[in-house]
Amino acid sequence: MSEKETTRTEISELGEFGLIDLLTKNISIKNKSTIKGVGDDTAVIEKDKEKYSLVTTDLLIEGVHFDMIYTPLKHLGYKAAIVNFSDIVAMNGNPQQLIVGLSASNRFSVEALEEIYSGIYVACEKYGVDLVGGDTTSSPSGLFFGVTAVGEVAKDKIAYRSTAKSGDLICVSGDLGGAYMGLLILEREKKVFQENPDIQPDLDGNDYVIGRQLKPEARLDIIKKLEDAKILPTAMIDISDGLASEILHICKSSDVGCALYEEKLPIDATTSGAANEFGLDPTTAAMNGGEDYELLFTISQSDYEKIKNISNISVIGHITDKSEGSNLISTSGHAVEIKAQGWDALRKE
Repeated sequence: MSEKETTRTEISELGEFGLIDLLTKNISIKNKSTIKGVGDDTAVIEKDKEKYSLVTTDLLIEGVHFDMIYTPLKHLGYKAAIVNFSDIVAMNGNPQQLIVGLSASNRFSVEALEEIYSGIYVACEKYGVDLVGGDTTSSPSGLFFGVTAVGEVAKDKIAYRSTAKSGDLICVSGDLGGAYMGLLILEREKKVFQENPDIQPDLDGNDYVIGRQLKPEARLDIIKKLEDAKILPTAMIDISDGLASEILHICKSSDVGCALYEEKLPIDATTSGAANEFGLDPTTAAMNGGEDYELLFTISQSDYEKIKNISNISVIGHITDKSEGSNLISTSGHAVEIKAQGWDALRKE
């Protein structure tokens, strides 16, 4: 038996993004209508002379992406739709259609599946999206979603990850770290419940961070604010895996470096309080937590006067030359190299 035949590489050694790089390295585009394939929040496909179609898909697996012990079914359906809408929005586009594939074991009743779809319908209604099809099948165990969203964007308005330039300002919508702290609280209360089912969960005062985890939103409102202000992002991505991971995606794709400033990171007081309760630095939650589904984007310095007074947007740093690296400038003034430590479903804990 040859060495090649006996060699086995564990998926966990590569992680999600390493695996994607490996599996897609030999892709060859054959159709002129394919404008952008792997490497951004969505695929970009020629639609007509003025617009591109945007297509994205996500998998959500019980026990990997969600836990049925503390996830309400309606919230689960809502979130399954929203995480896909967010990818469309991250291209500066508008989501329009949704296709849902669902596989469920006999543990789930018809009424349970109806409750999940009720959440999907609420999300579609709120964002003006049509649920246009999908598939259902049985599962030997658990619940599985495969969700695809389709949207569109004007050709002169599309925002890629790969077009940030040195000197651009780095901006983020909303606040960071809340979803992660919500997850930690839910996991803590799950353990308490498993040890003693008679004890009720202690969630008082944590409604905000728990809501950030269970019911995120796609920031379609932010791209509308930018459009009204006549600001076109030079690059953009949504924050699903943590600020650190996402800014490194932009830096890698754009072949640049960055400087983020710790004191500029927007962190809600509830998030800070929860982090302190767990003995965590709130900055760690903001940089590495993930699932906030906020928008991380860059703009030209000339747009600073336009953006500085727009609510729910913070300027948190600037793009640098690649040679300067990717750094977080601490409150004490020290430069700390940014490393991707956020969510990666394929790496071992």
